[in-house]
Amino acid sequence: MPDHTPRRSRLSGLWACFVGGALLALLLAILDPITRREDCPNYGGNGNASSYANPAWDLYLPLLLLVWMVLIVVEQALPITRRNRDRFDVATRAAAAVGISLVSSCCFILPIQIVCH
Repeated sequence: MPDHTPRRSRLSGLWACFVGGALLALLLAILDPITRREDCPNYGGNGNASSYANPAWDLYLPLLLLVWMVLIVVEQALPITRRNRDRFDVATRAAAAVGISLVSSCCFILPIQIVCH
């Protein structure tokens, strides 16, 4: 007898995390921020400079990170994420997705944001 139950995706519950992270990494590559303190326009001074050519990205990028994290949490609440999985698997995927987004935001993007401040 054939089994007609839909197969669950291995990435169910992790799409927003991985696709959003890849898009943010692509955005950072396009923006080409300053990563060394010596390259800042205010090096040796005490002003506030931006790490980006357009200083508006000092606001836009943290907002995009917040939207990315909200999308990850919303994805974890969708029924498709929980389909045919036990509670432990759902909780593990949710913790991994939220943890990856927090660690990548704090350890990779936050230092770039504050390098010239």
